[in-house]
Parts: sequence; C-alpha cells; structure tokens
Amino acid sequence: MLHLYDTATREVRELALREPGSVSIYLCGPTVYGPPHIGHGRATLVYDVLRRYLTWSGLNVRLVSNITDIDDSIINRANRENRPWQEITTKCEAVWFDAMGKLGVARPTDVPHATEYVDEMVAMIGQLVDLGRAYTTDDGVYLSVETVDDYGLLVNQHLDDMIEGGGDREVFGAGNKRHPADFVLWKLAKPGEPSWPSPWGDGRPGWHSECVVMSLDLLGEGFDLHCGGMDLKFPHHENERAQAVALGKRFANHWMHNGFVVDAEGEKMSKSLGNVHNLLDLLDQYDPRAYRMLLLQSHYRGPVSVGQDNIDSSVKALARLDGVARRFKAPAAAPDPAVLDAFRAAMDDDLNTPAAMAIVFDAVTQANAAADAGDMVRAHQLVAAIFSIAEAVGLTFATGDEVPADAAAKAAALDAARAAKDFATADALRAELQADGWTVETTKQGTTLRR
Repeated sequence: MLHLYDTATREVRELALREPGSVSIYLCGPTVYGPPHIGHGRATLVYDVLRRYLTWSGLNVRLVSNITDIDDSIINRANRENRPWQEITTKCEAVWFDAMGKLGVARPTDVPHATEYVDEMVAMIGQLVDLGRAYTTDDGVYLSVETVDDYGLLVNQHLDDMIEGGGDREVFGAGNKRHPADFVLWKLAKPGEPSWPSPWGDGRPGWHSECVVMSLDLLGEGFDLHCGGMDLKFPHHENERAQAVALGKRFANHWMHNGFVVDAEGEKMSKSLGNVHNLLDLLDQYDPRAYRMLLLQSHYRGPVSVGQDNIDSSVKALARLDGVARRFKAPAAAPDPAVLDAFRAAMDDDLNTPAAMAIVFDAVTQANAAADAGDMVRAHQLVAAIFSIAEAVGLTFATGDEVPADAAAKAAALDAARAAKDFATADALRAELQADGWTVETTKQGTTLRR
C-alpha cells in the first residue's frame, strides 16, 4: 500500500482511500497568463508519475486539476497589452497543454475553469457570511480566520504567530481586515475590470475560493488527496481548507506537496527573482523525456536544480533505456517478479523514484549481461520488467527508427572507420553528428543515434 508524506500530520502515512479501489485527487492547476516555467513542469510531472503508478497498480484514478482563468495577473497583462483578457487565457491555456503534451503528461480527468464556477463561489461565500464566518467591507468580502479553530494546520503555526499574506501574491485589502490573516473571498470590481454579479456588488472571486468549490463539487467531501507545489501550502491551500472547515465540511484526507526547482545558488526559481527558465525553451532544446528522467532521479519532496550537467546525465540515462529497447524490442517473457516487487516497495515508500530508477538501471545491466552470456530467457524477463516499470512512471523508448538516411549513413561510416582502425575519421564523423544535434552511442553492436 502506498505511503506518502502528509503535510497536515507531518508524517509518512498510508494513503487511505475513501472508496476501495478508487483514488480521488485534486491538483492545483495553472493561472493562464504566461508560458509555463520549469517549476510548473516539475509539479505536473510529479503528479503524473503518481497518477500513472496508481493506475499501473490497478486503481481507478480520478484527477481533477483546475484552470485559473480570472486573476489579477491576467487582468494586469490584458491592461498592459490592451487586449481582451479572454484572448490571453485562451492562448496561454493552449500553450500550457501543448507543453504538457510534449512532456508526456496525461490530461486530467476533469479540467474545471474558475469562470465556470463563479455562481457556485458566490453561493459558498453567501453561506459563510450567513454563518458569521465571513464579513463585508467597502472593497469586498473576507473570511474571518479567527473563526477557524485550527487555522495554520498545514504550516504548523498558531494564528497569533502567522504573518499576513504569503506567496508571490499581493495582500489585498489589508486596511479593511479585522485580522491580518483574513483573506478576500470576493473582490469588488474596479472600473473596466471583468466582473460578475453578487449580493455584495459586482466583482470577482478571490483566488482561494475557486479550488475549494471545484474540488468539493467534483470529488465530494473527504476526497483522498490534495496536491500542489510547496509554495502553495500557505496561503493558498491553508485558505482553501479554512473555507471548507468554516462550512463544517470534510476536506482533503491527505496533503502532498512537491519541492521547489532552485537555481545554482539554491534559491527558489520564481518570477520575483527573475530567474525563471521557460519550460518551452527546455523542451525545444532537449529530448522532453529528459526532464521526466531528471525528476525521477530526484525525490519529489526535495529541491532540485535543473542545469546542463544533470540534463546531460538524464539524456545519457535515457540512451541506456533506448539501447535496451532497440536490442530486445518487445520482450517475449513475463516480467521478473523480484524486480517488480522491489520497484513497488520503493514507490510505496513515499514515492521514492530515485530508488526505483536505481532498480531499473540495475535490471538494464543484468539484462545486457544475461544476453551477452547467451541466457536470453533471463534477459527477456528482466527487460519485460523494465518495460512494465517504464509504463508505470510514464517513460517511453526511442528506438532510433526516426533517424534520417543521411545521418544513418554517417553512423554506418563511423562504424566502418572504427573497424578499419581509422579513428581520426570516426572521431570526425562523430563530431559532425553531434553538431547536427544527435546523441551518438557506440557499443559492440554498433553506433546508434537519438536526438
């Protein structure tokens, strides 16, 4: 059974399922006002791996991930560029899903949009006002966090110790709040801003209200797992939870947060630091599978730096897997059960993908050794396990069939030069292929190429 670190209880514990055989997951999705950066890529890949592993394990997974398509950042960009805000959100959402497709991220089961749920958010806010848990001001409606007994659970802090706001977002309406940690549920619109009707005046929902409404509507009370980046733990996730608690509803049973992508100095990559790497650039310059491999070789809760060295290392690791796929094609055997058992044990221990990948590459070494020794039965059992694990974590293989004729001819000429011990020519051909963007791998079986 899968055990995951739970942010709320601060322990690795079993992911208890509300309904046997089914897993309900909510993942905070993007605010669509710009291109995704590699931090976004990490979050979606981590939970794509989790989802695929759960499915591979025989569970029925329902993953809900929202689109925030109304927000201050969207409005600000629309005003700067004198464009309709809907044009920005539509284009940026398309860019997002195109990037996710290149990464091999499966589309969520449900993709609700904030603008589709405004009426439901107005109704929820009205209930909070009626209960005395929220109050109106001259600029909107706020939740009174002092009415939520365990506010601060996810960050393990008492209310009196907490500072107002958090994250990268502006503290809205600080002068109107009864308590510094109170947060806005409904923002009254300024002239020219997009707005919706409400009992308190035309406006739009606060950021923290959309996810609680969507998750409870689509997954129901007490759903199994709420996911997102560590930067969303506070205030966003804490404020989501607070609204559900204030309504007397059971919210998520388990909370999972992935670590930051950091720069070379260990600083979190964020727009405020100005060192965000555009995910689209990474996907254009490298095999998109390399980022998945890099993250699989890092634990999801720790920080990870994305640089030339570890991307190159990931490309080389993929080359080893591709080599197995080319050598053995579809394995004609049942997967080695010991390898699968070891893989399951690693993954069930807080999604320990680095240990899981070590198991995979040990199996690669054993499979090649068995084949070299003529034990093809053993080799195919190991390779079948490798193929099964690759499916469980979303890795695909490149067999080299897409290599164009001119590049393939250079690879053949390289092998001929090596056979003739003309190493100068072989090195020159290798350099030409690398300059053309190919990874060149030469083994006893010959030279193979991959982008």
